[in-house]
Amino acid sequence: MVVMNPAGDVARQQADLILWSTGLMLLIIIPVMALTVIFAWRYRASNKDSDYAPDWDHSTALELVIWSAPLLIIIALGALTWVATHTLDPYREVGRIAAGKPVPADQKPLDVEVVSLDWKWLFIYPEQGVATVNELVVPVDRQVRFRLTSSDVMNTFYVPAMAGMIYTMAGMETKLHAVLNKPGNYAGMSANYSGAGFSGMHFRTHALDEAGFARWIASTKAAAGKLDTATYLKLEQPSERVPVMHFGTVERGLFDRAVNQCVRPGAPCMSESMHRHGHIPAPAATAAPAAAGQHPHHPSTSSTGA
Repeated sequence: MVVMNPAGDVARQQADLILWSTGLMLLIIIPVMALTVIFAWRYRASNKDSDYAPDWDHSTALELVIWSAPLLIIIALGALTWVATHTLDPYREVGRIAAGKPVPADQKPLDVEVVSLDWKWLFIYPEQGVATVNELVVPVDRQVRFRLTSSDVMNTFYVPAMAGMIYTMAGMETKLHAVLNKPGNYAGMSANYSGAGFSGMHFRTHALDEAGFARWIASTKAAAGKLDTATYLKLEQPSERVPVMHFGTVERGLFDRAVNQCVRPGAPCMSESMHRHGHIPAPAATAAPAAAGQHPHHPSTSSTGA
């Protein structure tokens, strides 16, 4: 089972939390179930040797055991969950690469922008200037910083071997920080029903060493495809079981316009509307369009907290 035998440290810590939580709860469940059977057998009507004390109604020692043991377990479970919830906050950068292996001070996270479309996944690598459809490639032992949104229906981005699931929502940006520690080929999916093509909304996640990742970037850059506004709008149209696609160049600012729901030419950006109505402060300066007819680059509206 992938969830309990993951390839990434975040998912490993989540699996450990499941095991510890289950173990603590079993400290209550097992004695209760065992005593239920023992008492039913010992005090059955046919057992004439069992003690019968109809006037007995209190035992201080028994009350202490009955209440203190579950209370201590609940306190331990609550403390464990509270610490893990904050440590594994998806909006928070990972605190380590693996157990006993801190994040190198000079290591820069890999940025990946994710857009859930009907019914496919778009992955943009802004620093490398490439993009893919239904294929995620990351280097091992390097933190990956995901920015996620949806073009339409809410989905959840989920790679069980890497980390927990995170929602993608139209007009919003969510975040996820994770790492994969073992080279391999892992399943990714949407775990939130999103319509007719939901069952086929899968992608493959490839974890490569740094040299392999560099070669993959180089080969993807050589791809003839270009992810621009026109291509994005075609991808945005509903389609099912789309094969893997590679794009060697990516139009600048496309993800932010996807977040702000203004990829289509002439569509007003959400951030512009919010500035106009005073919901968020206006930016000090607006970046010039990267190409003729392209919308200016605007800061995205992000959700806060996880």
